[in-house]
Amino acid sequence: MKRLLLAALVLAACREEQAPPSPVALTPEAVGHYCQMNLLEHPGPKAQVHLDFGPPLFFSQVRDALAYQRMPEQSAAIRAIYVNDMGAPGASWQEPGPANWIDVGAVVFVTGSDVAGGMGAPELVPFAARAAAEDFVLRHGGQVVTLAEISDAALLAPAPAQGGDDADYQKMLGRLPAPDAE
Repeated sequence: MKRLLLAALVLAACREEQAPPSPVALTPEAVGHYCQMNLLEHPGPKAQVHLDFGPPLFFSQVRDALAYQRMPEQSAAIRAIYVNDMGAPGASWQEPGPANWIDVGAVVFVTGSDVAGGMGAPELVPFAARAAAEDFVLRHGGQVVTLAEISDAALLAPAPAQGGDDADYQKMLGRLPAPDAE
């Protein structure tokens, strides 16, 4: 019995000391965890979350990955979160790069800029270098913050509605074919 307990403790200690998994390059098969859409078809930075099992979960927006991490119902152990470094050579808003991943804890973010993420919602724009983030702020507005400075409310609140109003909605409804009358 003592040997079994000792073996369990040794295995648990080994598991805790494992290095985090490496990031995975984006391919045409990578789809967003929430939207199930091809990530390469959407602009802006992406994120990947590695759990204690299975392949990584990809996210169309960095904001969505961090919201996933902080959701109260999220119960799987997260081993690593990687985001695109938007200051990496060759990174652009249209093509942030398939392999320029950096650990989420090693970046600064620009919040409140004039650019929207891949799904049209406000985005947290990640940079490995603060100078690159400050340059982005000069061009697109916003402010530079650390991960610890991003509030849960900023991540978990619904994204503001994009364009349109009730009149547009009513106009679209009016174009639908009338149901067959019996």
